[in-house]
Amino acid sequence: MSNIKALQWRYATKKFDPEKILSLEKINILKEAFNLTATSYGLQPLKMVVVRNKELQEQLKTASWEQQQLNTASHVLVICIEKKVDKNFIEKYFKRVKHIRETPDDILDPFKRSLVESFESKAAEEVHAWALNQAYLTLGTLLTVCATEEIDACPMEGFQPDKYDELLKLEEHNLKSVLVLPVGYRAEDDMFSEFKKVRRPLDDVIIEVN
Repeated sequence: MSNIKALQWRYATKKFDPEKILSLEKINILKEAFNLTATSYGLQPLKMVVVRNKELQEQLKTASWEQQQLNTASHVLVICIEKKVDKNFIEKYFKRVKHIRETPDDILDPFKRSLVESFESKAAEEVHAWALNQAYLTLGTLLTVCATEEIDACPMEGFQPDKYDELLKLEEHNLKSVLVLPVGYRAEDDMFSEFKKVRRPLDDVIIEVN
């Protein structure tokens, strides 16, 4: 499918076919897409938990107000943000840059110092909001890749993060869950698959400046 046809095909899947499981190849594509998403400064203050465990999915369903997407999906992707983006986190990023690009320290150091100073001056709430913005960028990428790969998905904010954090033991990884994306293949009786898309007209959302 073309990109536009793929985006027209996709919808927020409310019921998956539990018998249809994503191949390892498809899951690996989603992992790579997650890792290749653009993030501010390239810092990637994110990690993704890939859940393929029906018992755990049932527990996640309970922590999501019994929404059936969680237990009928092939996999559940949980996008998490780092709870701490500090000097050590930033320095690890610059070590990767130096290793991969072989960029000299005299070029990297001024930018590194600037970022460290900037983040050290931010309140915890500000850093959290910044990291959350990166999570939404990632969600957009994943939804687009799902569409082009003909993988059904349902982006979700409707869950209880504290319970997810507990179930997935995210505290041990210094992470906090912020977004959930069940993925798989739509059930034949999911009535939402037949609904026409409701969007504003293009001339109502696009402003041309020549």
